[in-house]
Parts: sequence; C-alpha cells; structure tokens
Amino acid sequence: MPDFIIVENISFSYPSREGQTRAALKNIQFNIQAGEFATIIGPNGSGKSTLARLLNALLLPDSGRVLIDGMDTRDYNNHAQIHSQVGLVFQRPQNQIVATTVEEDVAFGPANLGLDSAVIHERVDSALRQTGLSNYRQRPSHLLSAGETQRLALAGVLAMQPRCIIFDETTAMLDPMGRAMVMEQIRTLHHQGITVLLITHLMEEAALADRILLLHDGQLVLDGTPKNIFSGNHAMEQYGLGLPHARQAALELRKYFPQIAPDILTSHDLFQSLPDYTGNLSISSQNDPLSNNTADDFIQISHLSFVYQRNTPLAHKALDGLNFTMKEQHTHALIGATGCGKSTLLQHLNGLLRPQSGSVRVGSFDLSAEDLDVQALRRMVVLAFQQPEDQIFEQYVGDEIAYAPRHLGYQGKIADVVEQAMLSVGLDFETYKDRLTSTLSGGEKRKVALASILAIQSRLVLLDEPLAGLDPRSVDELMRTLDRQRGQGKSLLISTHQYEEIIPILQDVSLLYRGHDFLQGEAQSVFSQTAKLEEAGLKAPLAAQITDALRQKGWPLSTPIASMERLSLSLAALTQGEPHE
Repeated sequence: MPDFIIVENISFSYPSREGQTRAALKNIQFNIQAGEFATIIGPNGSGKSTLARLLNALLLPDSGRVLIDGMDTRDYNNHAQIHSQVGLVFQRPQNQIVATTVEEDVAFGPANLGLDSAVIHERVDSALRQTGLSNYRQRPSHLLSAGETQRLALAGVLAMQPRCIIFDETTAMLDPMGRAMVMEQIRTLHHQGITVLLITHLMEEAALADRILLLHDGQLVLDGTPKNIFSGNHAMEQYGLGLPHARQAALELRKYFPQIAPDILTSHDLFQSLPDYTGNLSISSQNDPLSNNTADDFIQISHLSFVYQRNTPLAHKALDGLNFTMKEQHTHALIGATGCGKSTLLQHLNGLLRPQSGSVRVGSFDLSAEDLDVQALRRMVVLAFQQPEDQIFEQYVGDEIAYAPRHLGYQGKIADVVEQAMLSVGLDFETYKDRLTSTLSGGEKRKVALASILAIQSRLVLLDEPLAGLDPRSVDELMRTLDRQRGQGKSLLISTHQYEEIIPILQDVSLLYRGHDFLQGEAQSVFSQTAKLEEAGLKAPLAAQITDALRQKGWPLSTPIASMERLSLSLAALTQGEPHE
C-alpha cells in the first residue's frame, strides 16, 4: 500500500514564560500507509496531541514537513483538501461542537461540502446509528454528558467520510460499553480501508492495532507491532506506561497455570487458555479488609430528582428518585453508563446544583435549606470537574494551584502548599510552576486541576473522571495520593469509568442506572456481579470476568472476586501454591 502520511524530521515548539519556547516535538520521522491502523501512545506531555494537529494542518511544523497523500501541510492552498481527507476527533470534544442540536451538528460538515440534502440526511442517519445517538437527534448539544459529547464529535467526523481519522483520546470519557463500541467502529473503518490513528493511554486499546508508535519527551522512541512493544514490562515502565490488562493478568496467572502463553494481549485469548479444574478443594468467602461499616453516614440523599430545562419541551430528567449514602473517611466510587447522572449527583454535593425534589445532607449541611451557607459548604466539599479546562483560569500553573489556598486565608507559606500538591499528582515543582496553562496537554491540565483542589484543606473530595487522559504512571501516582488522603481523614467520592484501576483503594461502590440507584455495596461484592453490571450497560473488571470463566471450568471460587490480588490469593489456596496443569 502507498504511504498516505509522510512525516519528515518535524519539530514543533510552544511559547513559554518570558518569550522562551518549549519543544513539544523533536525530529519526528515516520510514514503511515493508506488503510493502516496505528496507535500513538506515550506519557502525558509527550507530544501526542500536538502531533495529531500537525497531521491535519491545524498546526504547522517549525522545521521538517508533513505530507498528506502527497500534499504538503505548509502550503495553505492544500488545507481545505487536507481537512476534508483527515478527520480529527479532539481530546476535548466541546471544541468541535458547532450547532445547537445533535442532528444539526452532525449535518454541519456534509452541508459545508455542498452535498445534496438526501445524501446529507443519509450520512447523518448512518453516523448517529454508528455512535448510538439515534435517539438523541433533537437533544440540545449543550445538555449532553461528557461521554455523549464525545460520541457526537465522533459522529460529526464520521459524517464527513474522510480517508483518515485521528482519534485523540476519544474513549477517555466513555463507559466500557461505549469504549467497546468505538473500538468496533474503528475496526470496521479499518476493514473499509480507512487509515486510522488512535491516540490512547489505554494499553488494551493500543494492543488491537497493527502498529504502535511510542512518544516520550517529544521524540519517537519505539515503533513496532503490539507484540514487540509489549514484549517486556521494563520497557513500558521506563516510559511511564504499562501493559494491557490481559497481559498483566496472564503474567500473574502463569504462576498457577504455566500453560498460559506469555505473549497474550487480549482477554479473549486469555479466557481461551484457562484450564479445567481437576482438584478437590474449595475455599470459603473472604471479608474485604478495607471494609468498615461502623462509620457514620456522611452523605445522606433521599429520593433526589433533578430535571434540566424543567418545564420546557427540552426537559431532560438526569436524576429520578435517587437514594444514596456514603460513610465518612471512606473511598466510594460512583459508576454507571454515560449519561446516568453521576456528574449531576456530584454537583449537588457542593451546591452547584440544588435539589428540585428530595433531600441532600452532607455532614451538618442541609442542601435544601434556603439559608444554606454555600461558602462554608465549599470549604468542606471540593469538586474536580470532569473537564479540567472548566476550572483552570490563571495564566501560570503555580498561580492556578495557589489561588484557592491564598483566597481561603491559608496561614503558612503558599509555595510549600503548592509544591506538595504538585508533587502529589506527579508534577515537578520547578518544571511546571511557570508553565503557561494554555500550553499544557489534556492530561497535564487534569493534574493541575487535581492539585488545585488537593491544596484545599477539605473534608470531602469529589472527583469526576479523575483518571481520564492520565498515563498509567500518573494513574498509579494518583491512586497512592488518594489513598494517603483517605488515611489523613478525608472522604473521597470518585465518579469513574476506569474502575479497574481504583478497585484496590475502594471500600464502597454505587451503580447508577438511568438516574436512579441500581446497586450499592462493598466494592468486591458489587464488581463481582457481572450480570447486574451488564444489565446497567457496564462490563465487570477483568478479574471478575476471569473468575466467571474459571467457575465455568469447574473452579470452586465462591468468594466475591473483582481484583487480581484477591483472585491470586484464591488460586493460591486452591492449588496450594503449586502450578495446576
């Protein structure tokens, strides 16, 4: 196949403080064949999104050149043709939503190509169907959840029918079923001959591609097949990345099942390799060591309902008679499919939204009271938004993180508070304190937003999709930070689609479904109920799926299992530490 993208020794820099520049990409060179499916991975700030914008001429290289089907991006006469051939789904989808309703937004691109109305209608129908938005046709675009907005951005690009599509962290805000849908769409596009470039921090997505490009510190350091790239854990760790969940699980399970191939990358292959049980032992149920049900309820919500655009034709019910409790000094997860009401619930807890019906109590605060002291509430309850750009407004990183402690009357050296908060999320103080917030990557902005709220001495921390857009090393650092916060007496409520990573620090989980409470309990118990999770549009963690597969092969695993640590302990008991042939 001929090369569709040719990147010749390109470099690119962003402005920094006092007229200086910061190199984002350094001497990058590679080719992408027409119809190829490649993923671009790398830690936060490695230059992935910058590269994406260079590939469809939104940015131009400082040196070197980019050719798209032979067209040089430096020639402005080529830009219209390049933009029509290379579609880009932005990391922040709000930036490419241009119309007031879902249908109008998807139709915008084809309409500007001058297509016949019948063709436009056909393309819109197809794009909405592919992204699961057919029933949202008349929904105002500003009322969509973050995940729904991401799907709308994808639909807008699909309707243009480009020859190449670049997905910049497109699945970051989607629930597991939504991610699976997008990956299936990507495979379909690939089979149709579309060139696909997927930027992702999820290694299990990267493993599905034909080829992986790994960026680190603005340089292309690895280029190869998934099997070659993931052949050793050490190489990934040094770049702040990890292995696909299935490969991590396979390496752990090989302690007990040596017949499992060492190069497994997908869960399907892993399930196929699990052996039948031939022993005669059984194990009893285990208690969750993190569980502490003697704590008092810190949050009490009863029959909470909330409707956006109430009493209008555009009314949309986000919460429907929801009941919820959370204990103090617990780490509690909110899970549920995209649009189930998680963000709406969080925004009630610090007074951004007020109950329309039902009651909400947080500590001693009654959030239905007309005389609610909102300032005092927000000193106690802090919220990190789903989109970090929504709460970043200072020009420099250090000033952004210092803003809240300074205005809340912190008694002490502000710089020390800022440095500690930055270190807690993996941002080096000297490297980042004078960085322009406008030049940060999506993952770096999320870290700054998290550091800003961790710098506040609060009792309850609300985190809305805190892992989205973070590289694996940053996820590990954040998990350690959050666990320390709980150890220091804070209560943590985390809304997330990436629950696989946070299970080790969780005590309780609440599953929301269509605006009401569907399931609540201890983390291991909730996450091991695969049928209930699927009913609510989610997938069970891989450890729970492996456990179910082993049970089908006769393994007597009776205890709730949702983490690889617990599964490993159970298998050790059944095999008595010996490999099971």
